Amino acid sequence: MRYIYILSAILILSSCGSIGIKKEVFSVDLNSRQIPIGTVEIQLNKFLSIGGLKKIDAEVIYFPNENAVCLKYRHEFNTVHFFWSYVGRQALIDGLKRYNESYDARSLSTRGKKTIKEYGTVLGYIYWQMASFTILSRGNADVNIGYQFKNRSPYFTILQGKAEYRSRDVDESTRTSASVTMYFTRAQAKELAALFDQELLTSIAAPPTTRIDNLPPPDANRDYY
Repeated sequence: MRYIYILSAILILSSCGSIGIKKEVFSVDLNSRQIPIGTVEIQLNKFLSIGGLKKIDAEVIYFPNENAVCLKYRHEFNTVHFFWSYVGRQALIDGLKRYNESYDARSLSTRGKKTIKEYGTVLGYIYWQMASFTILSRGNADVNIGYQFKNRSPYFTILQGKAEYRSRDVDESTRTSASVTMYFTRAQAKELAALFDQELLTSIAAPPTTRIDNLPPPDANRDYY
């Protein structure tokens, strides 16, 4: 019995220690207010990873109600909405700063997959759909921020992990999104990080101020008090 009490005490202490740990709850309503803020160029592996990288343009859209930024792009016949929370955006900005420091110091590692999570893992939210008449799938996915070498050139990378969605309306089947690695030169990553800046996003979402430059000139024949 003594050992049972000891084991119970250990389990209670362990559970108490984990109470303060909170995983980020993150989702986005695709029908929320949207503000287009630009486009960024990203590079993806070509089909079956044969022949290097291909460049595509991704729309960047701000969802102020959720304070989320979306990268909207096409991949393998799907339209993908890839959402970043404030926490995720800050992790990318901080990671890019560390990457640039290591790049300038020529201290980047060439050990392949070990560098994929170099700057941390955050939670993303993804919608994916092949066509307007097909099921719109959605779910959370881990996002790894790091870097990789490709053909002897280093790239700042984002690994968009797989998301799973269980359809309740049609066939109760589970749909899984593709895992996508995005490659950025330093210039491309800088442009993305600039659009992730919270001060910029706050200013874009702020209501317009009343303009006074079109008011008629004051009447010189009267005083205003």
